[in-house]
Amino acid sequence: MNSLPAVIFRRWGHSFEEDAAGITVFRPAEYDFPRARGRDGIELRPDGTFIEWAIGQGDANRPIPGRWTSAGAGAFDVTFEGGARPPRSFEVVDCDPSRLRLRAR
Repeated sequence: MNSLPAVIFRRWGHSFEEDAAGITVFRPAEYDFPRARGRDGIELRPDGTFIEWAIGQGDANRPIPGRWTSAGAGAFDVTFEGGARPPRSFEVVDCDPSRLRLRAR
């Protein structure tokens, strides 16, 4: 099931300040982000669990559960329970312990 790098399996915060040219940048959730009015994120687990951490009321994160499946080397598709969000597909541009960069497919 797993064609993704092992380091990807964790919770990531969206580092929107670094987004550019169609690439979305994430940092580990414990990263010292600049102050922002709420920050979304994602979490991938080896068992296929995907969680979108959306900005909720009071800027607190709320989990939106889903599943990821491999879409070939370095790519994955995401579906959400009960159609809570439209399906999505991503290509892993690069990933290391300090940064994850994704491109929507």
